Amino acid sequence: VALEEALGRVLAEDVVAKEDLPRFDKSAVDGYALKFENSIGASQFKPAIFQLTENSEIQVNQAKQVWTGNPIPKGANASVMLENTKKLDGKLEVWSQLAPGDNISRKGEDVNKGEIAAKVGTRLNPYHITLAAALGYSELQVYTKPKIAILATGNELAEIGTAPEGNQIFDSNKIMLSAICQELGAETIDCGIAKDNLEEIMEKIKKALQTSDALITTGGTSVGGLDLVPDAVNSLGKPGVITHGMALRPAMPTALAVLEGKPVMILSGNPVAAVVGFEVFGRPAVCRLLGLSRTEQRPSVKAVMARKVSSALGRKTYVRVLVTMKNGEFVAEPVSAKGSGAISTMTLSNGFVIVPENREGITEGETVSVYMCGNWKVE
Repeated sequence: VALEEALGRVLAEDVVAKEDLPRFDKSAVDGYALKFENSIGASQFKPAIFQLTENSEIQVNQAKQVWTGNPIPKGANASVMLENTKKLDGKLEVWSQLAPGDNISRKGEDVNKGEIAAKVGTRLNPYHITLAAALGYSELQVYTKPKIAILATGNELAEIGTAPEGNQIFDSNKIMLSAICQELGAETIDCGIAKDNLEEIMEKIKKALQTSDALITTGGTSVGGLDLVPDAVNSLGKPGVITHGMALRPAMPTALAVLEGKPVMILSGNPVAAVVGFEVFGRPAVCRLLGLSRTEQRPSVKAVMARKVSSALGRKTYVRVLVTMKNGEFVAEPVSAKGSGAISTMTLSNGFVIVPENREGITEGETVSVYMCGNWKVE
């Protein structure tokens, strides 16, 4: 892809410097190139006097004007800032003493020829792209964006933009999971809604796998009579469902499967549980499909817990919190856990705390690691 289209993409090959950067010794400032030895002892009260020259080689007590990025003329070994000089009658007063190499960017000091400037598996940020441009690259080899198919299941769901019937609710999980995948850099395919019918679910899964690199389903994965997705997956091929039921809270109904060599993530129909299931299993999978050299973890901060939080032994519990900077320290306020279907708790929080399965909770005042999903507040 062209450099202008490379932001956020993942490198598929190393970016190797074809030449030194800088390509030559250059001035790092607007000023004058000279021999540092001739500036020893210089001050505003006792300036050193130099003869200005336009020659390509500097002699003793000579100076040549240079602008930032200009090559350093032969014989010069320092550059004085314009602000520390004054031109007077064709000569130059220098008011500061210099040291060898002052204000000079040496050839190859940024990157040496043959050096790897960015490694395969790196997600490109603006500075990687800038470095590639400085090295003469106009385009970069990147991994193709993986296509993630997303399928919702359930008779109770209505598509956004339609009129719900009876007790139907709008399907928001597809939109949410699609946004999370796109945030990571993947492309998504909306596979619609499958009713609670085994044949319909199987048909939609089979069709989704034809056009995608991975599949995420939401709903139909608990132990109720209409929770048909694991059965549908197992009916379509081997190995099918590998594991079903996680020691997580929420997200216990999560299942993981493989069909046609592609990962299938079977997530809860409850939004918060679906998010937690994706954070634990989907994020690493999508990062792998993107070509990243390692999973991109959410940034974390240390914060003091504002209130006690209880959890169940035997399950790793994800607690939504609001992190605020108060008097120079981070404070994590638990967001009222109204259940795994409470979407508003995700908009009211900016991070989550993980309570290990061997703990019954977190005490008030305890310092915890918070994995940030947004910016912290400041009071």
